[in-house]
Amino acid sequence: MKDQKRAMRFGLVTVAMWSTVASAFKLALAHVSPLQLLFFASLASCLTLAAILAATGRLGQLRRLTRAQWRRSLFLGALNPFLYYTILFAAYDLLPAQEAQPLNYTWAITLSLLAVPMLGQKLRGRDLIAILVSYCGVVVIATHGDLLGMRFASPSGVALALVSTVIWALYWILGTRDDRDPVVGLLANFLCSLPLTFLAVLCFSDPFPGSWPGLAGAAYVGVFEMGLAFVTWLTALKCAENAARVANLIFLSPFCSLLLIHFLVGEAILPSTVVGLGLILAGLGVQRLGR
Repeated sequence: MKDQKRAMRFGLVTVAMWSTVASAFKLALAHVSPLQLLFFASLASCLTLAAILAATGRLGQLRRLTRAQWRRSLFLGALNPFLYYTILFAAYDLLPAQEAQPLNYTWAITLSLLAVPMLGQKLRGRDLIAILVSYCGVVVIATHGDLLGMRFASPSGVALALVSTVIWALYWILGTRDDRDPVVGLLANFLCSLPLTFLAVLCFSDPFPGSWPGLAGAAYVGVFEMGLAFVTWLTALKCAENAARVANLIFLSPFCSLLLIHFLVGEAILPSTVVGLGLILAGLGVQRLGR
């Protein structure tokens, strides 16, 4: 049943969870490697999604997936969580959280660019303005406001953060053809990615970090960022009488996240970060108004 108040409550809960993840990434990465964080977070996410499906009587749908659907999950799981979070966590490892988090929000702009060759969509004037404004924000953040010198504080970190948006956008474009229950499909993708992640940890890291703060951080990321937030956001959209009002809540998350980054991680928020984030969100706003 449609219930806008219930939808807004679920939306706000989701935004609250999203607002904590940048801090959680950075705090966890102080104790574990990016691949260790990905493996244990993916494991926690699988358990969380399985528990949700079991509680709602849908866990049996996993057994009814066809071979073609499992092959699709193997491909999608290689994109997300394996490739996407490997790159994203590496970016967070190189960049301050206050820089990596706003850069990640440009995925919606990347999505509009990829939709041109992959979905046959056309870029409108508003889209071009949104792209220009948002990527001006990226430059402001990446150069710490030194636009004349154009000296990037961490070129590798910025590049990884932007590449992660390409992977994320590609994952969602390909996922539009997936007709499975969204939570069932996500769990299947994560299950298929676990062997890839474990193999990567064996080859390039240590599968047993032995750090309880790191493992606790990974569990938090898996439960909330990769698990519950997806389900509560879907619930919010399903309940919404006006989905646009719910979707607009995402603009609260990055600013709340900056506050938490300051108080939990201890980063001094730079003026260039605030200005750059404002430009990125302005670009996203222009894009949304056009739709």
